[in-house]
Amino acid sequence: MDQDFSSKFSFDDAANEEAKICVVGVGGGGGNAINNMVEKGIHGSVEFIAVNTDSQALAENRAPQKIQAGQSLTSGLGAGARPSVGAEAVEESSNEIKQALDGYDMAFITAGMGGGTGTGGAPVVAALARSLDILTVAIVTKPFDCEGQRRMDTALEGIELLRENVDTLIVIPNERLLDIADQDTSLIEAFEKADAVLYNATRGISDLITVHGLINLDFADVQTTMKDGGTALMGSATASGENRSEKAAVQAISSPLLDGLSIAGATNVLVNITSGPSLGIREATQATSVIQKEAGDDVEVIFGTVIDEEMEDKLRVTVIATGFDRNEEPEGNGEDVRRTVPLEEQDDDPSQYKGETNLRELDAPAYERRSAPLRSRQQQDGPADDADEESSEENPKIRRLQADDLSEREDRDERARSDDEEDTDTPAFLRKMMD
Repeated sequence: MDQDFSSKFSFDDAANEEAKICVVGVGGGGGNAINNMVEKGIHGSVEFIAVNTDSQALAENRAPQKIQAGQSLTSGLGAGARPSVGAEAVEESSNEIKQALDGYDMAFITAGMGGGTGTGGAPVVAALARSLDILTVAIVTKPFDCEGQRRMDTALEGIELLRENVDTLIVIPNERLLDIADQDTSLIEAFEKADAVLYNATRGISDLITVHGLINLDFADVQTTMKDGGTALMGSATASGENRSEKAAVQAISSPLLDGLSIAGATNVLVNITSGPSLGIREATQATSVIQKEAGDDVEVIFGTVIDEEMEDKLRVTVIATGFDRNEEPEGNGEDVRRTVPLEEQDDDPSQYKGETNLRELDAPAYERRSAPLRSRQQQDGPADDADEESSEENPKIRRLQADDLSEREDRDERARSDDEEDTDTPAFLRKMMD
């Protein structure tokens, strides 16, 4: 019995050095997530970096370190919901971003997908982090359905590009916020629910490797689960009273924010169990057994515990499941999946959005500006060089979103026009928050 149990679970109580973790918020949505995390506070050496093309939003951000991306490109006015501009802006500031990232062991990148800076810039930041051999995890949101199919398509394109440039990717559909909100829930409270996923993931990992517990983990355990983990699912829940560990475990793997997906088929699962001094080893193993049973016999479960006196009778379970891409996609609820536009590589083209010239082109119709092809960049190895004439060669050359040709774009614009007319009731500040 003991031999079978140990074959499914890994315990590691060795002493460990404190890993350096940073959270990088890209664009408006990422910046809002950072603000919420700074307000709540977090244990361990977790630091925050805000990257944005909007100078006004950046000035109001609570992150200790702020980087205004693409100053010469956007003049601090934002990316105008154009991912190509967001990507170009972040690439323009790549040296500054690499310097800010240097020295970290793990980076969480967060953004709201569907806008400009977050959608285009987050994959570039991710590629920069991985070029520094940083364990890179992205936690991003998809738009509400009411924001229109065009914005959703843009978000899905950005998510696919981001997937290629991170170790682990967690996607939160904003539409699922409606499932955990009632009529009295404010808009701010709803977005805080999504931000809580990032907060719980970061806190859960940081606490496991920095805070004393009955079972301690080191950074190598985190790497085992999340390095090249691909698509990931993350859930967290708190319970108290009788059978609290099992209740919290079941709720953690049944969160509405998982978009109806199951952890079945994961190859690795990382579990954080946090409670007060009364936490027992039996409770820890009971919670983990619930998760292992749901994931399947082939999964490797690495779990640790954290003692937090402020929890008192409460017990919190945080689960991060990875490795679905090594087998199959996470099992779903049978609903149709939205179409993802394929990404293609393309050589540099002179019709890029560039600096003040591009700003003057804003008078042109939107469909003409959006038809400009996007530059392909693929990651290169090698040390950074501050020389201006070489900086473009050392920026990670990642695959870029290729715009449809003009006729296809016009056709899609015509199909989406009726949806867009209905979306005019969406407040401007909501669209701004997700840019």
